[in-house]
Amino acid sequence: MMGAGDPLPTYQDIEGIHGTFGLWTLLLFPAFVVYAFHRGQKRLIQSDSLSKLAQVGKPIWWYTLNRVTNTLALLALTFALFSGKMMDETWLPEGELNHGWYYAHLISWVVMVAAIALHLLMNAKVGGSPLLLSMLTWQFREKDSPTLWPAHVSQWWSQVQQGAWLRWFQPMTVMSVLEIAIVVSIFAAWIIPLFKD
Repeated sequence: MMGAGDPLPTYQDIEGIHGTFGLWTLLLFPAFVVYAFHRGQKRLIQSDSLSKLAQVGKPIWWYTLNRVTNTLALLALTFALFSGKMMDETWLPEGELNHGWYYAHLISWVVMVAAIALHLLMNAKVGGSPLLLSMLTWQFREKDSPTLWPAHVSQWWSQVQQGAWLRWFQPMTVMSVLEIAIVVSIFAAWIIPLFKD
């Protein structure tokens, strides 16, 4: 049995895999956030979500609860990435588990796992087994085919060049503030550690 000051067993490969996974997630997450808040905005909380949550047991309640869990998972992943960048890579190998950022990282992972579990339960309730099984297939819907991605990116870039980006956050809503806050926190996760040393 290890004492309070003893380091945890060293699993260097696991720590390296965790770090690599975290780095790639941190790199790709801003693009996913923009996609989720624009193309997938109907799957996130809406301005009328609170009133719909009052309709307990009705189909709209289940749909709204699903949107809330999706948004909660996004927020938890954001905080997991941010808190992960605030940690020192020597804490875990040296058994230093009493740091606030370490606890914040663990709590954000617990919240995210709970949100994903709720997401799966909500999808089982809303869409039944066909929806759950559709998550296991690699087939794309015709309009989401990767062969169309270059055209979508080209169209998006053309709109950006024509000034469409000026209207991205007009009118300013709670969801656009949330999107900006998530993207800013990810960039802050890269910048703040530069000043820690």
